[in-house]
Amino acid sequence: MSDSNNNDGLLGSLKRLTNTCIGIVHTRLELLSTDLEEGRERLISLLAMTFVALFCLCFGMVLLAILIVVLFWDTHRLLVLSLLTGLFIFTGGVIGALAIRALKSMPRMFEASLAELVKDHQETSRD
Repeated sequence: MSDSNNNDGLLGSLKRLTNTCIGIVHTRLELLSTDLEEGRERLISLLAMTFVALFCLCFGMVLLAILIVVLFWDTHRLLVLSLLTGLFIFTGGVIGALAIRALKSMPRMFEASLAELVKDHQETSRD
């Protein structure tokens, strides 16, 4: 009789342990999925805004450059073209450096998921 109770208790404990492990894995996978979804939405939004801003800025800069060159066509057109070319190259370099810095400072992907996994590992290591 005690053998059967012991087996039921051991089997019941194993079932509970398995259910707990499945629950933990399920929670972590949901968190990982949420992280992926948020990262994807943030990236798509950022790319769309960047493309629209770049298009508008480039179009505006080209029109401004044409206007300035036309204004100085009879007097200093080569000087104006040289200055505008230098300005565009300098501005492009500065904005490129700022973009690279922004990419490097982006938050780490799956940061919340990794933090939860570290907590889980610490909890199981105590036992």
